Amino acid sequence: MGRHGRAAENHPPQVENRGAVAVVDRRGTPDWFFRQQDALHGFTVDVAADAGNAKCERYFDAELDGLAQSWAGEVAWCNPPWSECGAWVAKALAEVRAGCLGAVLLLPANRTELGWWQDLVEPVRDRGLGVSTEFVRARLKFLGVRTSDAARNPRANRPPCGVVLVVVAPPPRANKKTCK
Repeated sequence: MGRHGRAAENHPPQVENRGAVAVVDRRGTPDWFFRQQDALHGFTVDVAADAGNAKCERYFDAELDGLAQSWAGEVAWCNPPWSECGAWVAKALAEVRAGCLGAVLLLPANRTELGWWQDLVEPVRDRGLGVSTEFVRARLKFLGVRTSDAARNPRANRPPCGVVLVVVAPPPRANKKTCK
């Protein structure tokens, strides 16, 4: 149980024991927060969405499967299913190497001890290698979460953890200037 008497949902141990909770994996990004990020990055596609929570006109839903699509030439917004964070981070890193113009992932901040974070994010973040992180100061109130206790608990749309943005940009090009 978390500090407030609620267990984290879709954390790897829970997913292993009972499977992912679909409504938790489909949490919608708050509009104000997305607009703030869009103003900074200029997104062209939402790669992990559905018709009810898509933030861009172009989006990949479960049927189109953003993990199977090319993101080349795009600036991708990604609020992925939290039960599959590692797969989405790996995809973003691979796509930026292959021609994606950039990707921003909204991830749970309480998973930094897990293998996917330690193997994919930690070795490269904030080291001038094209991957930066920004831990968001307050807990977000997500859209569209319907849990059994939503009526009794108005905080049901707030996960029991903060969030972190992982920004993946093309690596800086080497300076081609020649000295005289």
